[in-house]
Parts: sequence; structure tokens; C-alpha cells
Amino acid sequence: MDERGLPGKGAPLEATYLSGGTQNEIYKLVRDDFTSVIRIPPKAAPADRDNGIMREWRIIEGLDGTDVPHTAAIAACEDTSVLGRAFYLMGFVDGWSPMDHRDGWPAPFDNDPEARAGLAYQLAEGIGLLSKVDWKAQGLEGLGRPEGFHDRQVDRWTRFFERIKAREIEGMDIATKWLQNHRPLDYIPGLMHGDYQFANVMYQNGAPAKLAALVDWEMGTVGDPKLDLGWMLMNWPEDMDAPGESAVSYVDLSGMPNRSQMLAHYSEVSGRQVDDIDYYLVLAKWKLAIVLEQGFQRAGDDVKLQSYGPVITNLMKSAADLAESTDYKG
Repeated sequence: MDERGLPGKGAPLEATYLSGGTQNEIYKLVRDDFTSVIRIPPKAAPADRDNGIMREWRIIEGLDGTDVPHTAAIAACEDTSVLGRAFYLMGFVDGWSPMDHRDGWPAPFDNDPEARAGLAYQLAEGIGLLSKVDWKAQGLEGLGRPEGFHDRQVDRWTRFFERIKAREIEGMDIATKWLQNHRPLDYIPGLMHGDYQFANVMYQNGAPAKLAALVDWEMGTVGDPKLDLGWMLMNWPEDMDAPGESAVSYVDLSGMPNRSQMLAHYSEVSGRQVDDIDYYLVLAKWKLAIVLEQGFQRAGDDVKLQSYGPVITNLMKSAADLAESTDYKG
């Protein structure tokens, strides 16, 4: 930090653990009046996770100067002799994550329906703004392979499934064949998050709702930003008043805008058409089911991974049902 000329030279460094898993650990660093956050793979993470960390760094650095809410890019270090792994420092976000409030929204969003609706619209706005980033001008060429993005999706993830396959998943053949025979109405390459949902954003404190940052860029790439839209909305109801429809696994959607209203807001912010949303919903459900299947096959005694079983079958059945019922012809 001193070599990079960061503030606080000579002051003691205080580190506080924030969160972590098998791929990343996150600590809050305070030195004098300078606060930052370090993101680093744990020692047991695969060797190529160092490359993933630097890829994330490239994205948040590329977001500097854009209107996408993001953590500030402070400094990065590829030299593993410093801390044992590659790492980067990003700005500290003084806000809150929906993951810290799984038992209910914090005040005033817990009892103010209008304020709560703003959380949803802000969520849609985040990827709407992200889709508008001039990724070439921001130095992100080579981050992904946007050419032929949709031509590769089915083949890539079908091969992945065949490598891990230990069971048949009902509806997979139907959804796969539908995706092989359909494409979006248009395809405008852009920067995408790759795992966009309430779990991967932070909000500023207080009302009205305002995104503070999009976080966790492990799956970030240049591809089709509207897959982020499908990912965000794959379990989002159209009828918010239907019994049980406004409750998903970790957040309560009651009182929030329905899927059509979310689509309209995304379209307004992004400037993109959303008439082909059913294509992205089928792709998102189908893809997530396959991604989660790997964890389920490795579950062993892990109760969390075991719980993926019914989630996977429900996702694939939902993808197949939509493929069979939609009137989308693209």
C-alpha cells in the first residue's frame, strides 16, 4: 500500500473479516482515515482463481468513469509473494446488502410499499446502465468472445452437463431443442454481470432506494447483457397477487413491480427491446439448472448442496414448460 502511495502511511492497519467462501475472502481494511476492501482467494482455492481475481479487477477498473454503480478500483497486485495469492483493493461501500436481511427488508422498506418498489426498479436500472457501457472505449476488449455468443451457449453447456451427468433431468431435452431452434430478435454485445440478482448488489442507506454498487464480478464478461435480464427475472412473477408468487428463496417481492413493469423499466434505461424476453428466460432457467447440477453431484454430506436437487428439477421443468407454451418465434 505504501509503494502504491495509498493514504495512511505509518498508521496501523486494521483488518475486519466481512465474508468469504471457497473462491473469495473479503476483508475491510482501515488505516488512519483511509478505508478499503481487499478481495483475495483463500489459500485452498484453485490456482486459476488468481487469474479470475485479476479479471474481476479489470472489470471494476473498466467501470471507472461510467454511471454504473460500482466499487472504486484502488489497486491490484498480481505478485503472489505478497500475500500468497493475487488480490485487489476496492472502495468500501457504506450501504447494505439484501443478503444481510433475509428475514425481511430493513426500514423503511419493510412497511413502505412505494419505497420497496424502488428496490426492484433500481435493481433493473443497474443492468440497464451496465448494458450501455462502451466496453471497447473502457478497455475491455478481449474480456469475452461476443462473436457467436448465442451459437455457443447450448453446445457449451450441453457438453458441460455431459461431463458431470449422473442422472436425467426432466424437461432438459425439450428446453435444449427449443434453444437450438431459436435466437433473440437482435443481439447487441455488451458488458454483462453473469449472476445478476439481489444477492449481488448493495444499496445506499435510507430511502428512496438507490443502488450503491454492483458487486461480485466472478462471472462478468462481454456477451449479451439481456441474459442478465433473463437471469434477474427468471423467478419474477407476472401476477404479484397470486398466492405464494411474491416469495422467492431469499427475498420477499410482495409490493414490488411485476415482471412486465420491470421489463419496461429496463427497456427505458437500456434502450433495448424486450419482446424476446421468453428466449432469455428459457436460456437462464436451463443454464442455471445445469450450473447448479454440478454442485448437487458433488454434495456428499453438504446439506446446502443437497438442497439444490429440487431447485434444479423445478428450474428445468419451468424452462421446458415455457418453451412449450410461449408464442415467441424468433
